[in-house]
Amino acid sequence: MSELVHIVPGEEIGRGFIGGEDEYRIRNTQVQPPPGGWRSLTSDEVERLVKNNNYAENWDDLLVSDPFDPQQIRNNRFYGLVRLGAVRDAVAEYHDLRLPTGISDSTIIASDIGDDMAIHNVSYMAHYIVGSRCILFNLDELHVTNHAKFGNGIVKEGESEDVRIWLDVMNEGGDRRILPFDGMIAADAYLWARYRDDRELMQRLKEITQQVVDPRRGYYGTIGEGSVIKNCRILKDVKVGERCYIKGANKLKNLTVNSSPEEPTQIGEGVELVNGIIGCGCKVFYGCKAVRFILGNNSSLKYGARLINSFLGDNSTISCCEVLNNLIFPAHEQHHNNSFLVAAVVKGQSNIAAGATIGSNHNSRSNDNEIEAGRGFWPGLSSSFKHSCRFASFVLLAKADYPVEMEIPFPFSLVANNVHRDRLEIVPGYWWVHNMYALERNSWKFLVRDKRIRKQQNLEFDYLAPDSVEEIFNALALLEPWKEETGEVVISGGTLDQGGVFERSNRAVVVRNPARATAAYREMLVHYAMTVMNAYEGDPPPAPPDRALRRWVNLGGQLIMEDDVDQLRRDIRKGVLPDWQSIHRRYDELWEHYQDHKRHHARLALAVWAGVDPEDLTEDHWRQAVAEEIRIQQLIADRVHGSRQKDFQNRFRRATYRNDEEMTAVVGTLEDSDFVHLARERSARAIAHLQSL
Repeated sequence: MSELVHIVPGEEIGRGFIGGEDEYRIRNTQVQPPPGGWRSLTSDEVERLVKNNNYAENWDDLLVSDPFDPQQIRNNRFYGLVRLGAVRDAVAEYHDLRLPTGISDSTIIASDIGDDMAIHNVSYMAHYIVGSRCILFNLDELHVTNHAKFGNGIVKEGESEDVRIWLDVMNEGGDRRILPFDGMIAADAYLWARYRDDRELMQRLKEITQQVVDPRRGYYGTIGEGSVIKNCRILKDVKVGERCYIKGANKLKNLTVNSSPEEPTQIGEGVELVNGIIGCGCKVFYGCKAVRFILGNNSSLKYGARLINSFLGDNSTISCCEVLNNLIFPAHEQHHNNSFLVAAVVKGQSNIAAGATIGSNHNSRSNDNEIEAGRGFWPGLSSSFKHSCRFASFVLLAKADYPVEMEIPFPFSLVANNVHRDRLEIVPGYWWVHNMYALERNSWKFLVRDKRIRKQQNLEFDYLAPDSVEEIFNALALLEPWKEETGEVVISGGTLDQGGVFERSNRAVVVRNPARATAAYREMLVHYAMTVMNAYEGDPPPAPPDRALRRWVNLGGQLIMEDDVDQLRRDIRKGVLPDWQSIHRRYDELWEHYQDHKRHHARLALAVWAGVDPEDLTEDHWRQAVAEEIRIQQLIADRVHGSRQKDFQNRFRRATYRNDEEMTAVVGTLEDSDFVHLARERSARAIAHLQSL
């Protein structure tokens, strides 16, 4: 058994970080010298530093730049080559914290420190490059190893493959694992995790990820200009961006914390983060734990959240809950301490309610499998369901313990487990008919809450888009035999002759009011088509072949035609796209063409509504669609108002107030609702435009 503590010669402190004649060769490429360069200390400055109770193993290794006030350096120990920026008699202030600039009561080993720093009570700091105007205060341990990867899934020179960090997303068994890297977006993660049968693609993605970071040993940690780190215990192998604020963290290890003046990131008390990448504008507070993770831009972990082996997309928030082995697309919300999500891909704009237990029920002796949920996924309070399940876009599950696997192909539907009658009940088109307020408000709020300054990931926020509309086409085909039926359709064993399978059981599945659902889906087709095509002047061009239009991939929140995704994969395999930067540029190029593709698809939707081929659409069809859309726009405004009105008319919601005046003082009135007014204004503008055509 080897010794736990090794005793080495004292002169090795601050030296031998990497081998070779010049151990600072990599460090010197990372730091920009001050305008006047560094200089050696004068004898008077050394004398003053000694009187101020400073120690240096070799004073010749402590270099400074002008101006330099030795009075600001007190009670420190310096080892190895330490280079300081400007040191003057001043005060660094951040919020209510005011500290003198300079260094006190600290141990500094082989580091570069910028101008006007305030470094106090840092017990151990080694191999860091600190930007100007930073505050480091009350830190136990701040250091970097010579093999630091800063959260990237690479291996350094001389390391074995088993030290590489993988993220086991979508599947507990690691069968869809991906390599994290700084700059990874949800589209990258899904491309890697989904197409596992493309073995050549998998190998190429691993190779280009290994190239993201220089594999040479010896890179120093960096702390960006204007960052504040205070009252923390351990920061090891952590790279910190500009204007980052870290306070009270317990342990930060092997991380890249992106931050910028426009999008500062904050990390708060009791946090423990290991093996991760954190995006710009993020907030991680109050005892959160995350291990093997990526946190997208403008996302938050709060109030004891646990995020493990998971990718959380941009503009998302997880509070209190536990999330394991997930790939979550942007605009995800999950709150409350008893919510649990495991081994799933959730395709964004989702909301996981309190008490939801998703995918935790083992139904075999092996690892659990997977869950796939389309955009707008919303399980109700205390819902529980097991692997494997798949849900169309904007599926709302009522509170229930769902006993078996499910596949729900109806978008915008309500699903309920009727325990008393032992059957699964589905209400297709529920959102459109009964909760227009939530449906319309969701698209609006996702845009409003998108605070990203630099948008690496292109996102579709409209609830009616090619992915959900394609699901509507499929739903209409499934409902075709009962499109006139206004009651309940009972399907024995949950299987349709048309190919639909709703759950893995022999019990009945009920589809409620297919006629109303059919009408709702047809209204949605017209609304989608007219909204998209009215955004352009003139008639839409002829639609391209159905084959290209009818298959779409939600690639991390960006909708791309499957043919384009297939071409993307081929170009990665062939080396046409040799790195992640070129892959991201391809995403951007596809986004530039997306509105045109969407317009073609909208024409197809209009043709499906009219019951003709796209090339057979006539002026008469167009006039009918305009008239129908005018009616639908008024319907939307009325239903948004009606959905919200229920909250004010519900007698139980009113029961907690002494009188109407108290209720108004607390929750306002229906007329006070900004979004109800906004929905009316939007519909009025749309109607005016349509009437002018």
